Amino acid sequence: MIQSMTGFGKATLQLPTKKITVEVKSLNSKGLDLNVRMPSVYREMELGLRNQISQSLERGKVDFSLYIEVTGEETSTKVNAPIVKAYIAQMREILPEADATELMKMAVRMPDALKTERDEIDETEWKQIQTVIDEALTNINTFRKDEGLSLETEFRLRIENIRNFMNQAIALDPERIDNIKNRLQTAIDELKVTVDENRFEQELIYYLEKLDITEEKVRLTNHLDYFLETLAGNEANGRKLGFITQEMGREINTMGSKSNHAGMQKLVVQMKDELEKIKEQVLNVL
Repeated sequence: MIQSMTGFGKATLQLPTKKITVEVKSLNSKGLDLNVRMPSVYREMELGLRNQISQSLERGKVDFSLYIEVTGEETSTKVNAPIVKAYIAQMREILPEADATELMKMAVRMPDALKTERDEIDETEWKQIQTVIDEALTNINTFRKDEGLSLETEFRLRIENIRNFMNQAIALDPERIDNIKNRLQTAIDELKVTVDENRFEQELIYYLEKLDITEEKVRLTNHLDYFLETLAGNEANGRKLGFITQEMGREINTMGSKSNHAGMQKLVVQMKDELEKIKEQVLNVL
């Protein structure tokens, strides 16, 4: 079962004095490109957090965000009382008639009037946060699987379209061969020369073998079947699907170069169009 690399997951946790929100977004990427945004108080946990995310998501351009919203009477910013008192004392010397309230307003705006105390990580709280992170990662993986189902439906449709166009091209093959024979015979007749019929037949067979697309049809059929087989596998493997589409493209291109028939070339163009749509979406497969 394939998964998309595009996804979004969100989870929240309400603690007594704060609300924790975790958001995870992902887009397609060749590897895991992880960007983590979190409050500085939890920075020492970032390495373990990155491992936790990488084990769950594997690939993709991932943006992870952890937000904290204080909902209770809790703050890490305190008034630096000695500094504020010193500022007020100095300003009283300069402005002895000033109102105490006004002096306070000015003092708290001065440098170092407020100090932020570094919070220590509460291990119990961090375990709760890890639980909500796991929930967000589960949600994004569910999103990826749902997107994968949509991609699988589209892939099966495109593969079936390529198969149909290929069969239509094969159905035109007798007409194409007859046209080639007639053109060559007409060219010989216009030369008004006598030719050895046996030699002519040998050269014609050699020429037609060069234009034969039976091998391309067999290989393309095998690639189409292998693509569907990989699609139905238990492992998500976008890289393998990408390699298979490259092989499919080679066979379709060879059929186009050998076709030498307007109707067949039109069908080859349609096959290429379907294959390009597959290639675009394969880039998004995990």
